[in-house]
Parts: sequence; structure tokens; C-alpha cells
Amino acid sequence: EKLLFRPSVYGLILEDDRLLLGYISKTGKYCLPGGAVELGEPLEVALQREIKEETGLEVTGGQFLGFKEDFFYYDPLDEGSHCFLFFYHCQPLSLDLIPDDQINDAVIASLHWIPLASLHPDQFQSHGDLILELLSQFNSA
Repeated sequence: EKLLFRPSVYGLILEDDRLLLGYISKTGKYCLPGGAVELGEPLEVALQREIKEETGLEVTGGQFLGFKEDFFYYDPLDEGSHCFLFFYHCQPLSLDLIPDDQINDAVIASLHWIPLASLHPDQFQSHGDLILELLSQFNSA
């Protein structure tokens, strides 16, 4: 009965054929930096804010890569979400990541640059196939 509308933005940040990912220690999976768009917040502003909070990186507004609609239920809070996920390729203005203990995110425990060639869909918390497809489309452009 509790269905939240949740638009969110996620950044694909590449450097030397590596993708920046957050590691979720509770599941042993990776996720993209990003998160919820605040009410009235433009997508580009939300993307820059979320990436800064979770990685310490400042990024330029990204190239839109794709969109996914999703529904999920979060048991600990007894909440369901109707999500609109927007994916962007972002250019970092520096490569200075914040220390793991300063990551402003309830889920991400640490940050890692993962070689693209080693990525597999099962390594992602969610939407691994889509993320790899977006990377493939971007790299072939």
C-alpha cells in the first residue's frame, strides 16, 4: 500500500577502460554511483550531487545513455517503489575519490575501479545486463 514514486540518476564513470563502482558489502555486489532525484531538482543537478556525495568526484553533466522503469519492494521499510532510472556517461573533473568512511550513502561500503573486460552482469546488485549493454553502446559509438 506504500508505493513511492522515485526518479533516480546513475553515472557511468570511465577511466582507462575501468568503470567506477560502489561495493555493497551486505550482498557482495556492485552498483553505479547515483540515487534519488529530489523534488524539483533537475536531473543533471541530481546526478552531480549524488556522485559527489558517494564518490567525492565532481563530474560534468553527462551524456544520456538510457532509461529503465522498475518496481521494487524494500522489506525492511515495508515500502514499494515505482522507479524511473536515468543512466548517464559522466566525465570526472578529477580522480580523487573520498575515503570509504566518508561515503555519504547507506548502501555503498567502498569504491572500486573495475576493468571493463572483467565485468559480468551477475556482479551487479541490479540491472547488470542493462549496464553492460549501455557500456557496449557507448564504447562502440
